[in-house]
Amino acid sequence: MYFMSLFITSLNSGSNGNCYYIGNDTEAVLIDAGISCSETEKRMRLLGLSMNKVKAVFISHEHTDHIKGLPTLAQKYQLPVYITDITLRHSGIQLGPLLPKHFKAFEPVQVGELLVTAFPKQHDAEDPHSFIIHFNGVTVGVFTDIGAHCRNVIKYFSQCDAAFLEANYDETLLENGRYPYFLKNRIRGGKGHLSNDQALEIFTKYRPPFMTHVLLSHLSKDNNCPVKAKALFDVHATHTNIIVASRYEQTPVYSIQKSRQPFTIAKRRKALFNRMQLSLFGEGI
Repeated sequence: MYFMSLFITSLNSGSNGNCYYIGNDTEAVLIDAGISCSETEKRMRLLGLSMNKVKAVFISHEHTDHIKGLPTLAQKYQLPVYITDITLRHSGIQLGPLLPKHFKAFEPVQVGELLVTAFPKQHDAEDPHSFIIHFNGVTVGVFTDIGAHCRNVIKYFSQCDAAFLEANYDETLLENGRYPYFLKNRIRGGKGHLSNDQALEIFTKYRPPFMTHVLLSHLSKDNNCPVKAKALFDVHATHTNIIVASRYEQTPVYSIQKSRQPFTIAKRRKALFNRMQLSLFGEGI
């Protein structure tokens, strides 16, 4: 049995602006609004997506590349904006009295048939969160602006059928690049961004067997190479599609659907085999 799909795309991903679309046939949410309202509309139109389906915007933190298009977009479409009170206070943006709605970590927010769950992450913002979006058996995660893979990242990444996963910098390019020393340390200091190698470690250690798509996200213009990053992951991809989310344009729309049934059967067979092995060797069952 196959479940209904979640449709996902990166409208833009990078230090010049971040905006991710996740939705089903009737409703969608945006994670962050870091590009202009007009650019968001244009890129969605090119993909055949309608702003009428967008029912809410969730904001991960207050950095400009995640919020600069938010006031105009939210006001124009009267979209509720889910944002923590701390992030709103430090953002400096004005949304009007009806638009801000506050979320709490680990408490799912229902938007139509979508369930959006926020969780804290390590980043140099005041109250940063990442998100997973769940619909009818399918889960998509947005894991960007993360300085290290904490327990929350590991827990939720291992539940995802698809993920936007930060691969911000190549360690050699960053070390030998033009950035000043303090900025290099900010990026790699545990509350900045994930390197290609750190992202690959998450992918290889904690990817669930049913993960079909990973969109490598928030790549640095100066300290990474999209071709190199994709090649690094492709070696380990097996059945997972690896896509690089561009800092200049939208990705195609990907349909995320799957049945967990084959994996359930496989796990049952493995468990039965293990029990048989234990009984053969006289172990307690």
